[in-house]
Amino acid sequence: MKMKQKALSTIAASALALGALAPVAHAEEVEVSAAIGASNMYYWRGLDLGGGAAVWGDISASYMGFYAGLWGSSGNEALGTEYDIYVGYGTEIAGFGVDIAYATYVYPSVPDAFNADTGEFESQDSIDPGDVAEVILGLSYGPVSLAYHHGVEDLEDYWYTKLGVDVGSFNFAYGLHEDDLAHIDATYNYNDNLSFTLGLVVDDVDGEFNNDPKFVVSFSLPIEF
Repeated sequence: MKMKQKALSTIAASALALGALAPVAHAEEVEVSAAIGASNMYYWRGLDLGGGAAVWGDISASYMGFYAGLWGSSGNEALGTEYDIYVGYGTEIAGFGVDIAYATYVYPSVPDAFNADTGEFESQDSIDPGDVAEVILGLSYGPVSLAYHHGVEDLEDYWYTKLGVDVGSFNFAYGLHEDDLAHIDATYNYNDNLSFTLGLVVDDVDGEFNNDPKFVVSFSLPIEF
């Protein structure tokens, strides 16, 4: 089952763009970068997770290909506010970009859930660091990129992969979940700060999701130190 649908009280995931690969450049001193951003929806691997507009912030440090960071968001409808902790390493081998990362997704204040049997709202446990995590392998060559996400611990049966290609200011991507839920995205990067994405579920095996086209507007600003 899908990562967000199997058990919302214990399973979570992030819009964190680790699949886009970390910069390959190997700085000889520690470099710190940060950004803030917003989008009109929490768009995650082909799905709108609800909650309306989302705002986020990210700060990371890198050194000689190694990197670590913290990403926080206003979250989604089911699981509330979110922060993610990630570490990884990126390099280039014979023209191929290679990146491997670990990310844990944390929801410190999961909203109460409605119990249809009792007609009451019930509190849910928070999702703590290490409860929900993935390892991510990214490969790239020229304009083509491939990212593979695999759950660890309780998510060991979950995986997600995404193939993307850049064509000028456009990016086209195909994403596939382990239960055959598939989606396609077409993104236009107007500049370094503003992008527009049209997403569409093309194979919804259970027929339980909103398959209407989704139009996502994302805006980000770097923070200078």
